[in-house]
Amino acid sequence: MGIKPARLLGPTLFVLLLAVLTVGAGGAQAALTLEKVGPKFAQPIYLASDPGDADRLFVVEREGTIQLLENGVVSAFADLTAEVNCGGGCEGERGLLSIALAPDFDSSGRLFADYAKDGGDGTIHVAELTAPGPAHDSATLTRQLLEIDHSQAANHNGGQLQFGPDGFLYASTGDGGSGNDLFHHSQDPNSQLGKILRIDSNAMAPVTPTIWSLGLRNPYRFSFDALSGDMVIGDVGEKAHEEIDLAPSPLPGVVGGQGVNYGWNCREGLFAGIGDDLKPGECASKYAAGAFVDPVFEYGHDPDPDLGLPNRCSITGGYVVRDQALGALDGAYVYSDYCSGVVRALRLPSAPGAGASGDCSLGLRLAKPVSFGEDAARRLYAVEQSGQVYRFSGQPTGSCPAPLPPTEPKVQPPSTQSPPATPAKAAAPTFIGIRAQRGRVERDKQALLTVFVSPCEGRLGQSVELLRNGRANGSKRLNRACSVRFTPRIGSAASFAATTREERGYLPGASRQLRIRLAPPPRPALNRQP
Repeated sequence: MGIKPARLLGPTLFVLLLAVLTVGAGGAQAALTLEKVGPKFAQPIYLASDPGDADRLFVVEREGTIQLLENGVVSAFADLTAEVNCGGGCEGERGLLSIALAPDFDSSGRLFADYAKDGGDGTIHVAELTAPGPAHDSATLTRQLLEIDHSQAANHNGGQLQFGPDGFLYASTGDGGSGNDLFHHSQDPNSQLGKILRIDSNAMAPVTPTIWSLGLRNPYRFSFDALSGDMVIGDVGEKAHEEIDLAPSPLPGVVGGQGVNYGWNCREGLFAGIGDDLKPGECASKYAAGAFVDPVFEYGHDPDPDLGLPNRCSITGGYVVRDQALGALDGAYVYSDYCSGVVRALRLPSAPGAGASGDCSLGLRLAKPVSFGEDAARRLYAVEQSGQVYRFSGQPTGSCPAPLPPTEPKVQPPSTQSPPATPAKAAAPTFIGIRAQRGRVERDKQALLTVFVSPCEGRLGQSVELLRNGRANGSKRLNRACSVRFTPRIGSAASFAATTREERGYLPGASRQLRIRLAPPPRPALNRQP
């Protein structure tokens, strides 16, 4: 996990609950606090939600069990203890580390688990589970999707699974463990360690993942902004610096960061690392050539600047908050540190090359936070290693997080020939539908995809881009009915989506993912005897 295998802290830190009320124009509002969700669990390490039902929560326990928490009632959902093989205690940072429910979970019952097998093996597994029946209330392992050798050391396994806005499954892996990337995986383009991987969860097993990003030490927790699609990575540092990396989404439904090198072990945060993965002098020359992307935020292993001791040691990456009930916290990135337990927030940059701003304490403290979580209603959760799960409630009362900067109105130069410009209208939302004439197509034949965009007024000729497996696959312009047809050739199963940019007074839009599969080959005709 992101935790370092160091001596445990002293007495358990209790959650700091704020009882102040702030009164505004709309009446009294409870201050930001952490509310207990359910009873204590056995080494909980992650929380996920049914994508179609925010009240069905799945609590992942490190030694291999998954508990279903629904309306305060806990029931066993899945048991992978035999597979995880911790035998009463996971070595180092191994164990069941996270799960991701498929976007179509309510119909397919599919979900995926990431675990580092214990017992001297250490292999990182991404496995598929299926919860059959209409209730989807219990799941069993269906198949192994991906296995990565990690036998050299028990730490730095990564362990996060997330479905991206492009419909693909993303997984994080650590650099192989020990210290300073001893085994030289992170900068190795042929190694799957020290990376963000992209996986086609519908492919036949075993899959060959795409190495999406590299140069990471232990990206134990990463997440996607539910609104923008940006990927935010909390990468655990070595002995001095923790960092947050940002991969902005270039278009709706598209994941950013492809091919990006975040610099480890040439860089640790914004500082020089040990740099022995490359030939002498190559780290400096690569950095000077712009081969590495700097983090948008980093911090050192000193006490929390707001709440003091103990020292910080290991970042626990969180989420960009998209819950308007949390007031000013909406739109801020929330994270913590395993050693200090202080919950902090900052504003991620909107301009390329800029850094994060407004980092501050929310006045809340957790005992060894191992993860954050987000449900289908975009409510935010925190998970303590000691067993408790919390939901964020209320609203910040102080100046943390810093308010969003006001949008500067565009000033028109004075003119004697035209009246002052009327204020621009707020951009309207865009809705995009996509459908196929057939969901299955014979190999090397063309599929017929129809895209509809609404509202339609004033959109004749606007460009619509087709994405195939998350990559651009051509564009066409809308006709008078605000529709367009694409006829991609199908060589293998593929996912398609359609996007539009912000244009003509409309916000950018993205359709759902549409899966096209190969039709089975026609059966040969039977030769009947007369």
